[in-house]
Amino acid sequence: MLRQAKEFKSFKLRASDGEIGKASEFYFDDKHWTVRYLVADTGNWLSDRRVLISPNALNHVNEDESVILVDLTKKQIEESPKLDSDQPVSRQYEMQYHDYHGWSYNESPEAMKECIQHEETWNPKLRSTSAITGYHIEALDGGIGHIVDFIIDEETWSIRYLVVDTKNWWAGKHVIVSPQWIERINWEESKVFVNLSREAIKQSPEYTPDSLHRVYEIELHRHYDRKGYWSDEPTDKGR
Repeated sequence: MLRQAKEFKSFKLRASDGEIGKASEFYFDDKHWTVRYLVADTGNWLSDRRVLISPNALNHVNEDESVILVDLTKKQIEESPKLDSDQPVSRQYEMQYHDYHGWSYNESPEAMKECIQHEETWNPKLRSTSAITGYHIEALDGGIGHIVDFIIDEETWSIRYLVVDTKNWWAGKHVIVSPQWIERINWEESKVFVNLSREAIKQSPEYTPDSLHRVYEIELHRHYDRKGYWSDEPTDKGR
């Protein structure tokens, strides 16, 4: 199921023996656009550190109760390798974190497994959804807007789309673009360059939160003549 990151942030995180807080942001790798960790806002509990929760530990998303069930105890979380608030998430820390929980990389969700298997060519620096929010989106022929949210696949924890607010260019419309359509990112200038024209984006199906279903996704990919992530078959419409 696809869900906006902002919606996840409204859900409570519940360990096997009690609530631990809420998800405040997500760390993802910028090559495969796969969530590697949820960052838990634990309030006054463990307030001196960042608390990371791997998708390995996520048991179930209970939409009715707005709860993400975490398959860990509060003690396990408290005794996990400490990461200070100003400390980067290094490769060494990730190895310590996985070793502590007894997870092998082969137990990771499929999308995460793929990115870890290719780590020799992967820049291990993780990116934060909070930090990327606000980045400008540049089409082939000019800017179109800025990132306001992310759409996450809760089965694989892949970021499937960036939600773009076009109000400074085309008032009142939100559009979504896939990370697969990104040509490059200028981290210094906070700009994401996509291989789409402004006109193609303007004519694309408008996005609303009610659009998160496969029929809309098929329509969107056909509009751009792009293959869907869910199928090895190319779209049947040329543009």
